[in-house]
Amino acid sequence: MQKRPIQRGRPAGATTFEAEPARAFGAAVRALRTENGVAQEALAYLAGIERSHMGKVERGEHMPTLALILKISRALGCSSAELMAETERHLAAFES
Repeated sequence: MQKRPIQRGRPAGATTFEAEPARAFGAAVRALRTENGVAQEALAYLAGIERSHMGKVERGEHMPTLALILKISRALGCSSAELMAETERHLAAFES
């Protein structure tokens, strides 16, 4: 029996997260970042991630892991609870 090759990543068009919470989290990050007058590139540097990845998070194209959420909140100078509360406010706005 021949082994099947391992295919890295997800199939094109597949999503592993719900889009609305991802968009709400991204909007919350962007709102707090602009409120603090921080550039996206600077926030990415402070969080220890690539600027392009931060852009995907802010656009809601990527739902970050818990570890990344903690890094982003630390880089924003707020608690993860404050970041989640802001996310919930944006989620409520999207739903209404």
